[in-house]
Amino acid sequence: MQIPPKDKRENTKSSTPKITRRRNAFRRYGLPASLVLLGILLLVIAGLRFANISFGSTAAVQERPISDVLNMADQHQLKSVTLNGNEVTATNRSGMRFHAMKEDGQSVTDIFRRDGTTVTIDNGQQGQWTQGVIDLVIVLLIAGVAFAFIRRSSMGGQAMPFARSRARRFNESRPSVLFKDVAGVDEAKIELQEIVEFLKYPQRFTAMGARTPKGVLLVGAPGTGKTLISRAVAGEAGVSFYSVSGSEFVEMFVGVGAARVRDLFKEAKEHAPCIIFIDEIDAVGRQRSSSGASGNDEREQTLNQLLVEMDGFDKQTNVVVIAATNRPDVLDQALLRPGRFDRRVMLDKPDIRGRHEILEVHAKDKPLAPEVTLLDLARQTAGFSGADLANLLNEAALLAARNDRQTINKLDLDEAILRVMAGPERKSRLITEAEKAIIAYHEVGHAIVMRSMPGADPVQKVSAIARGMALGITVQSPSEDRYLMRRSELLAKLAGAMGGRAAEEIIFGDITTGASQDIEYVTNIARRMVCEFGMSSLGNVAFKADAEGNMLIGAEMAAKIDKEVSFLIDEAYATALRILREREEKLIMISEHLIKVETIDGSELDQMLFAA
Repeated sequence: MQIPPKDKRENTKSSTPKITRRRNAFRRYGLPASLVLLGILLLVIAGLRFANISFGSTAAVQERPISDVLNMADQHQLKSVTLNGNEVTATNRSGMRFHAMKEDGQSVTDIFRRDGTTVTIDNGQQGQWTQGVIDLVIVLLIAGVAFAFIRRSSMGGQAMPFARSRARRFNESRPSVLFKDVAGVDEAKIELQEIVEFLKYPQRFTAMGARTPKGVLLVGAPGTGKTLISRAVAGEAGVSFYSVSGSEFVEMFVGVGAARVRDLFKEAKEHAPCIIFIDEIDAVGRQRSSSGASGNDEREQTLNQLLVEMDGFDKQTNVVVIAATNRPDVLDQALLRPGRFDRRVMLDKPDIRGRHEILEVHAKDKPLAPEVTLLDLARQTAGFSGADLANLLNEAALLAARNDRQTINKLDLDEAILRVMAGPERKSRLITEAEKAIIAYHEVGHAIVMRSMPGADPVQKVSAIARGMALGITVQSPSEDRYLMRRSELLAKLAGAMGGRAAEEIIFGDITTGASQDIEYVTNIARRMVCEFGMSSLGNVAFKADAEGNMLIGAEMAAKIDKEVSFLIDEAYATALRILREREEKLIMISEHLIKVETIDGSELDQMLFAA
């Protein structure tokens, strides 16, 4: 095998002296070597200051009574004595030091001098002078460090360390991601292809008098591939790619975010053509207050600087900003006007064809069993995003490896679907027999009502095994992708969700807290039916909410909305009770079977439910 020659940059780096590399590391993080040394020296001297350590006083001092010290002087064993008030510090001729306390009024000076000992009177001024010198050095060091920072910030237009952009730069001259690696977003790729053409051949557009595209806003749910397709644009164009999150601009110090924006765009212009990708731009681009009272000066200053930088692009500067968000409704209108974010590209969750293509991309390096069909798997995963599908195949591969299998089979994929939707099994949770029966009847109640309501989605699996926060789970999967919901289908969802509580009331004569998530789910659907979809007696009226979710209505109308929501939920509960009372024998039979086997798939449920 032929080994390719190393890149010249690698040879240069390997031959760089260690001292130079360390100096470059300091500069990269905004810490010159001089400042680092000053900081270390400051810490050392401050430690000496507060620990009250004096230079030259490292010898050990022994505590002795004053009588012992006087006896040593009488025997001519002492060399010198220092008197400081009632404290006596003596040094013998071998260098050992002794400390003693004399009584008030006791005169020992003449005794020591009579025996030939050198006596020194210490009034404390020498220690104070030494301490004063240390304090002065500390003050001068602090002033020097402050002066160095101020000078650094004012020379050469260089940003201070905390004001530097935290964007990560990726060199796409050797692209790792291309359009072929992004599946399920064909329409978005068509829209972004023009950006690629502009970055590669800008003269073709400028010759026609076309204006430089300033920015592209990618709108889509989490996991739909916004970051991936941005990397693919840079890879196709072969330009640098700067990636940063909107939250990395905002700090507690006013002005830091704006400085980081300036530094980011300055560096991007130096490496043009390039792409700046801002993820979660709603963190910094939210609508500004119209009342004049700013709630967050730092965020608004950062947004203002971003607006200025995007509007101030030179026509010859080939820098394109791509931003991503799943909340376009909260963005400031100044960001969305033409000349800044010129285009809005939608990235929806993939349809069955898109899911099939995404699964093919992520299944390239995974050995699948012969019975596994990716198209069937795409049908079972309606509503999954690209990230969900990638996670699904990864979970299936982990399960197969854990069980020492050579291929990924259908059981691995079915378990992986449940793991992605609800989390892993929690068989270690200790559940009493009485609670296990309640869980089984609760889940079967869901399943029977769902299968009995016209327009309801098919039931794929019923399980009494705890997963995540749920004690049991009933999985529905639509047979096809749908973008519109009929009122009858929404009512079927409400009734199916209330089937669990209805089963508890019929069988046990009481209800439990197990329906809390069901109640939250049906309340959300019913409120949207009333406030957004016009599917209640209030008529075809939409009731808007502000950014915090508060309804912009009066108290009387709010009471009417709550009444309509309660009516829809009560009607759905009554429907679930009626269906389960009519099929109470099936409810008992299927539930007792679920208690034994813990999991029933959709085909087995239909066989037991509709058997004569």
